[in-house]
Amino acid sequence: MITRLGIIGGSGLSRSNVFRTSEESEVDTPHGPPSSAVETGERVAFLARHGADHQIPPHRINHRANLWALKEAGASAVVGSCSVGSLQAEIAPGNLVVPDDYVSFWEIPTYFDDQVQHITPTLDPGLRQQLVRAAKTRSVPVRDGGVYVQTRGPRLETKAEVRVLRKFGDIVGMTMATEATLAQELDLRYASLCSVDNYSHGITKEPLTFEDICRTQEANARVVQGVLQTFVEAAA
Repeated sequence: MITRLGIIGGSGLSRSNVFRTSEESEVDTPHGPPSSAVETGERVAFLARHGADHQIPPHRINHRANLWALKEAGASAVVGSCSVGSLQAEIAPGNLVVPDDYVSFWEIPTYFDDQVQHITPTLDPGLRQQLVRAAKTRSVPVRDGGVYVQTRGPRLETKAEVRVLRKFGDIVGMTMATEATLAQELDLRYASLCSVDNYSHGITKEPLTFEDICRTQEANARVVQGVLQTFVEAAA
């Protein structure tokens, strides 16, 4: 039973009006301030991962504060919307992916700096299937499952790195593995709705530019909003 759903809006999804929130509150946490104010409604608490004006780069996001703030707002489950690059030719921009596993070779922050605690990383199966159903209800192309590879950022990956990463991953981004891990440390169920906004560097012959990614993000954000709206309505 979800008492309140936390939603972390990624690139292109920094406003929560689609979720009919009713109250905005500035929050401080033991880990510092979160990326944005938390907007809460009867069933939803929304937070913009990169800030309300998308001013926070991926390597400067205070993930510990973000997840803590959503739990303080009453969330028992969290869905993160994520902009990703495709590592596989068959996963085209414009598709959605609901990953079922992730990889991160870089350090992930923890709430257990001074304790010996271990979790087994898991993306919540129930939330995942609800997201997949919501996308299918909207007739949006969605991939059920896939491996998300998290890199450090803020730069994009080199062609050589992409050749390595695509051997065991399907999509690549800079935030989800951290969020999923911290959510579990707080006993929050977590799943992600990933918007494929570009092919990764070298997958196609077309040059990859940040400007092109931003244009695709803007178009895909409207699709993500609609799927999340359907997801929230079904969970109510």
